[in-house]
Amino acid sequence: MAQQRSTSPRYRWVVLAVGAVAQGTNAAVFLGLPAITPQLREHFGLSLPQVGMLLGAVNLGTMLTLVLWGAAADRHGERLVMAIGGFGAAGCLALAAFDGPVVAGLALVGVGLFGASVNAASGRAVLTWFPAQRRGLAMGIRQTATPLGAALAAAVLPVIALHAGVPVSFLVLAGGTAVVAVAVALWVREPPWAVRSGQGRHGVVLKDPDLIRLSTASGLLVVPQFTAAALMVELLHDHRGVAAGLAAGLFAVAQVSGGVGRLVVGIWSDRSATRVGPLKVLSVLIAVGFVLCAVFDQAPVWVLCVVLVPTAALALCWNGVAITAAGELAPPGRVGIALGMQNSANYLSATITPPLAGLVAVGVGWPAALLLAAAAAVGARVLLAVPFAARQLAPELP
Repeated sequence: MAQQRSTSPRYRWVVLAVGAVAQGTNAAVFLGLPAITPQLREHFGLSLPQVGMLLGAVNLGTMLTLVLWGAAADRHGERLVMAIGGFGAAGCLALAAFDGPVVAGLALVGVGLFGASVNAASGRAVLTWFPAQRRGLAMGIRQTATPLGAALAAAVLPVIALHAGVPVSFLVLAGGTAVVAVAVALWVREPPWAVRSGQGRHGVVLKDPDLIRLSTASGLLVVPQFTAAALMVELLHDHRGVAAGLAAGLFAVAQVSGGVGRLVVGIWSDRSATRVGPLKVLSVLIAVGFVLCAVFDQAPVWVLCVVLVPTAALALCWNGVAITAAGELAPPGRVGIALGMQNSANYLSATITPPLAGLVAVGVGWPAALLLAAAAAVGARVLLAVPFAARQLAPELP
């Protein structure tokens, strides 16, 4: 009876729930730790650049192993891959709590190395379980877990670090990650129609021109996304004199709106039976929004906010559809490696964008940084102009 339940098409919602929680927990680590930057600096005795390197260690580890975890998921299934990755990340987080900054930095690289399993494998699970007409919504739900997990960590971790200390913060993250790994081991199953890959032939996916173009376009769309994420509060507070609390509140509004937008865009792509179509429209809207932000840089603050907040939200809402498109472009049994490839481009861009945009804002001016984000969105739209091959990931389900 349990086996029948775990292979029923309705079981897809269980897999989606576990995958979304895993995604949110992973985001709580790499997006939540910056919320305790002051406590990390005090605990480890670090300068601001040094703590930046510490926080960047997770992204470094993630970038190095996304494609490898995707290939492993294609061959062995997402249950094994996500469970190993989850327990490994939990162990590394626990290690970070018990020694100095060097060990903590190496441990956080390990967190990224193991945690990358979630990005490729949970996406593979959702895309395999859900039929084409529901994949956009399903991936939108999964991707919405990222800002929600980050927001929860940003609210809770500073309180824990302040009252119990930084080591306890790491242990809390380790405990949550381990619990999710247990949930994966218990409840994530493959459907009967899932296709696994054999050894080799990964180069066929990595050389696919459509996937390369889509991954590059996604990486370019990360530029406006992380320009807004990294610099919005700085722009409003330091550049235009908005109170820090209000600037942070507007940033939170943009984040929540972008999370809701991921669901809306997912439903839109399902109903329009295309993933690239919404990406094209969003690329243009994002580019126009950032151009307007540059134009209104010195306008009354309320005018700038009216343009900046929805632009930042738009810059957040495309991810789920892009990941779905990457999975649907993959040949049978190669979904994980395709998602790893697309995510690698995103993480590379996310690592480069904040310091680059900050340098442009300081060295040239804020309008130039905003126009750089607009130019990246235009570049994405150009790459998406050439038609993509029509491919079907899995048979239609009842």
